[in-house]
Amino acid sequence: MNSFTPFGLYPEIIKAISELGFENPTPIQSKTVPHLLSTNQDLIASAQTGTGKTAAFGLPSIQLTHIEDKSTQTLVLCPTRELCVQIAKDLGDYSKYMNGINILAVYGGASIQPQLKSLKKGAQIVIGTPGRTKDLIKRNKLKLSNVSRVVLDEADEMLTMGFKEDLEEILATTPKEKQTLLFSATMSKKIISITKKYMNDPLEVSAGKANLGAENVEHIYYMVQAKDRYEVLKRIADINPNIYGIVFCRTRRETKDVSNKLMHDGYNADAIHGELSQGQRDEVMGKFRKRQLQILVATDVAARGLDVNDLTHIINYNLPDDSEIYTHRSGRTGRAGKDGISIAIIHTREIRRLNEIENISGIRFSKKQVPNGIDICQTRLFSLIDKIKKVDVDEKQIAPFLPSIYEKLSSLDREELIQHFVSTEFNRYLSYYKNARDINTSGKHGDSRSGNRGKRTKGQRATGPFTNFYINVGYVSKLNPARLIGLINESLGSSSAEIGHIDIKKTFSFFEIEKAKEAQLMKGIQGKKFEGRPIELEISQEKPEKRSNSKDRSFNRKRGKRKGSDGRRKKRRRK
Repeated sequence: MNSFTPFGLYPEIIKAISELGFENPTPIQSKTVPHLLSTNQDLIASAQTGTGKTAAFGLPSIQLTHIEDKSTQTLVLCPTRELCVQIAKDLGDYSKYMNGINILAVYGGASIQPQLKSLKKGAQIVIGTPGRTKDLIKRNKLKLSNVSRVVLDEADEMLTMGFKEDLEEILATTPKEKQTLLFSATMSKKIISITKKYMNDPLEVSAGKANLGAENVEHIYYMVQAKDRYEVLKRIADINPNIYGIVFCRTRRETKDVSNKLMHDGYNADAIHGELSQGQRDEVMGKFRKRQLQILVATDVAARGLDVNDLTHIINYNLPDDSEIYTHRSGRTGRAGKDGISIAIIHTREIRRLNEIENISGIRFSKKQVPNGIDICQTRLFSLIDKIKKVDVDEKQIAPFLPSIYEKLSSLDREELIQHFVSTEFNRYLSYYKNARDINTSGKHGDSRSGNRGKRTKGQRATGPFTNFYINVGYVSKLNPARLIGLINESLGSSSAEIGHIDIKKTFSFFEIEKAKEAQLMKGIQGKKFEGRPIELEISQEKPEKRSNSKDRSFNRKRGKRKGSDGRRKKRRRK
C-alpha cells in the first residue's frame, strides 16, 4: 500500500503519484496534507527547496477541487515564470487521471492571448506570477470571487523581488472567507506583516532549516584570490568529467561573462538570466534537463523553480548575500539518497561569511586544495581509458573499414598505438596544465583573522599600487565589507579586482583598490544607489585605517573637511 493512501486521497491521485515514484511523504507533506484536507485553517509552512512543498499544497488543492465548477478555486502565486511553469506541470502530473480538472500557468514574458483563451474556457487552479496575475485581474479576465484557497509560494523571494504591493492588491480582490497558505524559507518582518494582515490564526509547521538530503551533501571550499575564481571553476570541471551541476553567480552580468568564457573554452555550458525570452529559457532548460548541457550558470532569481534531479555539483562562484540562500542552493544536489557536492569559491575576506552560513544551517565546510595540473591530467587520462573500455563496438558497421585501418596502423607496435591513441585527447590537458601554478591562498577557516576581511599583507599586493577611495555610506546604512565588495564587483562587472584595506565608518567609509581599476570603478558606480542613497565616490588622500575596530572620525560634508585625530580640520583633495 502506498504511504499516501491513509491521507484519504482519491485513487486517481494515488495512482498518478505512485507512477511518479512517490512512496513515503516528506516531513512537510506529512504535516501539511492531512491538515489541508480536514480544515480551512490558514497555514504558515517553513520549507526550503527540495522538501516536497509543491505536493504539500498541490495534492490537497487537487482533491478539494469541484470539477463540475469551471471557475477558479485555487490561486497559487510564485516569484518567477520558471517556478510558475514547474508548479503547473507538477500539478498536471498529479491530476492526470482526473478528468475535467484544468490547471493554468499565467506569467509575463509570454503572449497573454493563449492565457486569456484558457481562462475563458475555465481553469479551477491558476498558478501565476504577481505581475501577470494583477494584469489579468485588472482586465477582468481572472475572476477570483469563488477562490477558496490562496497559496503564496516562495513568499520570501516574492518580497525580495519587490512584489509586496502587487501581492497586497491581489489578496485584496480575493474573498474574505478563504484559506491562505504561505510557504517560505525565511520569516522576515515583511512576511510577518502579511501574515498578520491577511491570515487568521494560522497553524505554523516547519520542515526544518536544512534541506532534505543535506546529510548526503559534502560542503567544501577553495580559497583563492578573487581574480582566480574562473580558473578554479575550470579545474573543477576538468577534474570531474561527468559533472552535472549549477554555477551560481551574484549578478546577471557575471552570469553572462562566466558562461561565455566556459563556452569559449570548449565546456558544455550555458546560462539563464533575466534578459532571456521565455523561449530562450525553455530551450536552455530543455537541454540541461536532457543532459545535453553539463553546466548551467545562473543567478538565484533566475534559478528559482528549477527542479532538476541527479545534480552532482552546486558551485558557488560567489557566496550569496543572504546566508540562508546557501541552503537553497546546496539543497538542489544530494537528493533521493544520492550524494552531492556543494563547493564555495572564496577569498580570504569571506571566511566570516562561511562561519555565518555554518551557524545558521548547522553544516560544516571542509577546506580543500584546488586540484593541481598533475591531478587533473591523471583523472582525465584514467577517465579516457575507462571510456574506451566501456564503448560499445558494432563489429558489423566497422568491419568494411578495418582492413584499411589495420594497414594504416601496421607501422605502430602495441605500445606505440596505445600512446598515439591516448594522446589524441590527452595532449590538450597536458599542454594546458604542465606548468599550472598553485592558486591556493593561505587562511585558516575559523581563526582569529576571519574578522579582518578587508586586510591583506604586502605579499598579497602583487598587482601594483593601490588607489584610496572615499564613499559616502557607512555602517548606519548597513554597509559592511562583504556588501562593499559586492558593490565594487557589480560596478566593475567582474570580481577580478584586487581590493586592499576597508575601513567602515558611521556615515562614510574608505577602501583601497588596485590603481588599474580606478577609472573603471569611477565610471561604473555612477548613478548607483545603496539602500536608497545616491552614491558619492571620490579619490581620497586619506588611507583606510588598518584596524577593523577603528573609531569613527567626524566628517563635514558642507566644507569637504574631515577632522584628524588631533582635532584639526584637514582638507580632502578631489581629482
